[in-house]
Amino acid sequence: MALKFVESAKLPTQWAEFTICGYEDEQTGKDHIALVLGDIADGEPVDIRMHSECLTGDAMFSMRCDCGPQLEAALKHIAEAGRGLLLYLRQEGRGIGLINKIKAYHLQDGGADTVEANEQLGFDADLREYDIARDMLEHLQVKQLRLMTNNPKKVSALEELGFDVVERLPWKHGENPHNSHYLSTKAGKLGHMF
Repeated sequence: MALKFVESAKLPTQWAEFTICGYEDEQTGKDHIALVLGDIADGEPVDIRMHSECLTGDAMFSMRCDCGPQLEAALKHIAEAGRGLLLYLRQEGRGIGLINKIKAYHLQDGGADTVEANEQLGFDADLREYDIARDMLEHLQVKQLRLMTNNPKKVSALEELGFDVVERLPWKHGENPHNSHYLSTKAGKLGHMF
């Protein structure tokens, strides 16, 4: 992975004023960001959310998933703690991209679950690559993490990359009648821990 730090700036939000750091993947041309609050390079464990892009959930407020509420809860949690990190990884639709995600939604409208829809389109259930985070965390001098996630794959991926996940913070936010089947599929087929 060839992720290059590009620039940082202040980013005031409704929760806190973060520092936004921009990174560019020199192989794919995709941009990724980190939102930093407080001194995270002090050697102490850092509360971190590793969030994959979800335009429909994060920006369009879709209730088909729990992504938007998870993102909002993470920013609020970090602000209340006064210290923490959010990595926003550009891996829309578990790595299949926005247009394929819309195609997957169409298949889900016809009865497929989220895993079946991806597979019917010729993709694996989850194509995300968490090694993207390595260069970002190394640049930010973070080694010990308290990870906000329900996904055991994220925990093991970070541990395999050499980071110490000292705690997994259960991250259940945004459950509603429109995403109950989606969430049960994530638990039953992808091993998410709710």
